[in-house]
Amino acid sequence: MLRSGAPWSVLRTINTNAAIRATNSPFSKQFASQIWTASRRPQLAQVGKALVATRTVSNITEKVKSAMPDIDIKKEAQIAKDKLRVDPKTVSTTSSTHPLMSEIATPEKEEDTDMMAGVKNDLRTIKETFSLEEVPRQAFYLGLAGLVPYVATSLSTVYCAWEINHVHATGTGLLMSDKTAELALHVLEPLQIGYGATIISFLGAIHWGLEWAGYGGTHGYPRYMIGVAGAALAWPTILLPVEYALISQFLLFNFLYYTDSRATKRGWAPAWYGVYRFILTFVVGASIVISLIGRGQISHKISALPSATDRFKALRESRGDSFESEEEARRRYLKSDEDEEEEDDD
Repeated sequence: MLRSGAPWSVLRTINTNAAIRATNSPFSKQFASQIWTASRRPQLAQVGKALVATRTVSNITEKVKSAMPDIDIKKEAQIAKDKLRVDPKTVSTTSSTHPLMSEIATPEKEEDTDMMAGVKNDLRTIKETFSLEEVPRQAFYLGLAGLVPYVATSLSTVYCAWEINHVHATGTGLLMSDKTAELALHVLEPLQIGYGATIISFLGAIHWGLEWAGYGGTHGYPRYMIGVAGAALAWPTILLPVEYALISQFLLFNFLYYTDSRATKRGWAPAWYGVYRFILTFVVGASIVISLIGRGQISHKISALPSATDRFKALRESRGDSFESEEEARRRYLKSDEDEEEEDDD
């Protein structure tokens, strides 16, 4: 019966009419209007999402309850009647606490605290700040070699001062007498001061070489004046007494270090030159301070050699005495000539 085309056409017509009636019914029109309104209003759309999420949470809750075992009410009541036993050895103020994000009764893992971490960090910072890896090896070795005379004269000054104090305390010296130690000190004085003046002049002359090489550009007189100032201020210190000369050279070394550091920041010198100069200046300054401390311990026990200023004063006084003697001799000569003329007249 259904194999012919007529029944199929009749069924298709019935389904089409039913669909048309369902579409034209008031309920379907109202439902379609509500869907269109919800799509046009975001708040209603959010409410729909919240309802779906609530339904999902309730489904999950029901699944969890179904997975949990049934509670034995009688056994729970029996456990509730039991009293807790007192165990002071295991119960404390922290026994019932546990980390927030870990399991209950699981002890929190304590991380080892390095007490020297701050010190190590500071030492690492100092090492990186005063690193001399970028300094050319030739300049590094020659710079260290240039420190040897300063360190040697400073240590020798301290040893001579110790010998003099030892002689005054015990009456005998260890390797030399107090007179020998005093003579050695007088020999060390011009060596240390003269070498200091030479090094200060050399540090200033470096800027002339940088200017001629055009490092960081050409700057003319400002850069040349650094070299001139070093020599102009260094050599007059050899005319001062030894203590004043050492203090003056100490200030000059620090002044030139400040100048070199400023030149490095301006790009007038290599980037490593500032740290390099700091290390050398620190050793030289420490050597000068050690020499001053050693000499200060024996300043009242030795006689000071005449400085260049004292020699100038002595020379001026001697010349004044010679002028007076010459003037007196000239007067005597003139007087004798007058006496001879008077005798001839008589």
